[in-house]
Amino acid sequence: MKIEFKYSDADIDWNEMSNLYKKAPLGDKTAEDLKTVFSNSKYKCFLYDSVTLIGAGRALADGVDCSYICDIALLPEYQGKGLGVKIVLSLVELSKGHKKIILYSVPGSEGFYKKIGFKRMSTAMAIFDNQVRAMEVGLVNET
Repeated sequence: MKIEFKYSDADIDWNEMSNLYKKAPLGDKTAEDLKTVFSNSKYKCFLYDSVTLIGAGRALADGVDCSYICDIALLPEYQGKGLGVKIVLSLVELSKGHKKIILYSVPGSEGFYKKIGFKRMSTAMAIFDNQVRAMEVGLVNET
């Protein structure tokens, strides 16, 4: 296993990224949509095993106040080896100097992020494109 980190989206195969998201599993996101969201993110991290894209993450950041880490994806066969932690910590390091670093994750992964220093927010709220689905999967609730 020859792991390499890249921080530029210049040579990304967006179809490969779309497949990564399906397998991670982070949902069915099109190559075009992923190119847009990563291109519009201040910080990004891509993880390769030789030439194979195995992980990714990004952070939307304003340079001073807030950096928002999201879309941490890692192929299942690479999970549990500390690589997801390395992606998150790379984005945290890139985000240093911001007054707050916020992270969005899938339900059930809170323990993973708590181990590396994140705390649950009591005031975060959201409006999703599909609010019913967001409630069904536990992203939001009525209370």
